[in-house]
Amino acid sequence: MPRFFINKNNIIDNHIIINGGDALHIGRSLRMKIGDELTLCCDKIDYMTKILSISDNEICCEILSQSPICTEANIELTLYQAMPKSDKLEFIIQKAVELGVVKIVPVITSRCIARPDKKSFAKKRERLNKISLEAAKQSNRGIIPEVSDILDFKTAVTHLSEHDFSFVCYEKGGVPFSSVINPSDCKNKNIGLFIGSEGGFEESEIEVCDKTGVKIISMGKRILRCETAPISAVSIIMALSGNM
Repeated sequence: MPRFFINKNNIIDNHIIINGGDALHIGRSLRMKIGDELTLCCDKIDYMTKILSISDNEICCEILSQSPICTEANIELTLYQAMPKSDKLEFIIQKAVELGVVKIVPVITSRCIARPDKKSFAKKRERLNKISLEAAKQSNRGIIPEVSDILDFKTAVTHLSEHDFSFVCYEKGGVPFSSVINPSDCKNKNIGLFIGSEGGFEESEIEVCDKTGVKIISMGKRILRCETAPISAVSIIMALSGNM
């Protein structure tokens, strides 16, 4: 059954209104008709609905039943990703969303080759959030993870340290994830994860993280590419916290 995300404002009594591009897609591309059933998701709840009226501009659906989404993790994991070059960030966002992160925060660090300013990144951000949306649809998520504005290193570390648990992966040493994560401690907690770009982090950046209470993590003796490291780290956290 086709599935779309909606805003809470679209729910009116026992009906849901769909407009804009989704309405056009449902009617023209999917060729759905009055009486067809449609799953609509809002705030981790799936609404099973039936189409009552349909046009290119608006679709009205009747709510038949509703059920909570069971695919969301019992942790809230935010990925702070140092800006990689080319289109690697698109790949990282897609896979991180599939694995269960709730937010992706791009960061400019000392060794970033790609260094867009906020104005130029704002243009790209719309596309990145569309990638997150499509990944959320594909993986049956209950929310659409946000790709935030780009942050400088200092601001990112400040935000990172405010999480219940915060980690930075460092190729020159640290403790393993298994020594700091277990299901009972992490349940219903928010976690921040910081991953470097090509070339990793400067030692001075790791020192700043350490001083603010961010736990330094080693992922083993091998050096992972900047697009492999976040996917591996998110997978490990999800597995150790009982979410995989």
